[in-house]
Amino acid sequence: MSEEDIDQIPDESSNIDANQQELSHTDKASGILTEPKRTFEIISKFPPRTIDWLLPVLILLLVVSLTRILVMSNEEIYFQFKEKQIQQTEKIFDGMVAKGQMTREQADEQIEQAKGRMDMGRKPIGMVFQTIFIFIIGFIIFFITATIYFAAVKLIFKGHGSFASLLVGYGLPIYISMLQIIIASIISLALGRLLLDTSAASLMNMDKTQISGFFLSKIDPFSIWVYSVISIGVAKMFKSSSAGKYFALVFGVWIIGGFLIWLLGKAVPFLSFLSEM
Repeated sequence: MSEEDIDQIPDESSNIDANQQELSHTDKASGILTEPKRTFEIISKFPPRTIDWLLPVLILLLVVSLTRILVMSNEEIYFQFKEKQIQQTEKIFDGMVAKGQMTREQADEQIEQAKGRMDMGRKPIGMVFQTIFIFIIGFIIFFITATIYFAAVKLIFKGHGSFASLLVGYGLPIYISMLQIIIASIISLALGRLLLDTSAASLMNMDKTQISGFFLSKIDPFSIWVYSVISIGVAKMFKSSSAGKYFALVFGVWIIGGFLIWLLGKAVPFLSFLSEM
């Protein structure tokens, strides 16, 4: 039996009562935390709603912005962050001086400007620009990843669904990511150091620019949880009776895609921050 035939076999969601009422957004949000499979089975019976992916993304980016401001208000955490950023900046410009791409005076000037920009980030106007930046980058990453998923689902899996369906399957599980961000922020304040996630690498304070740090950064219960729910969500939204290949797709993009980004950060000095994500 071909993949196309398998995907067209009615799954158990077809047993939902024809009079089944559409879930409210609140019920959908709570459902992906408790019963993601059943929740997405019901959601897939109705037209995809923009609010089901837009609202989670907006709230997540707002949570990221607010927790970042809160964590950076801690003097100890900010000092450690600033020192690390300065060291990375100096390393980049020192390399450019060594290669003859700029003079020592120009490098020192750029380093001082970088320090000024970091301090500006703690001022109200800096916080506003930081928040705007987070929202812009957040939406860009969301749509790029969604496009990759959609292309694979349509071209490789021959899935039956629209881009809007993909956005819902990918967007609703973002509510789980909010829990991760909040918990990581609480741990950051408790330990007095910046944690971007709840991975083994972050908790063990390992260098994510090293290959061991990269792989340990993937040992994260919340990330595994959210990507598992995304796999289930996309599979159900595209009327597939088998979620196995969707798990392979979602986790493959997360791990292999993440590794390629990590390599890019290692290869390009100005993108070194990518190796620490």
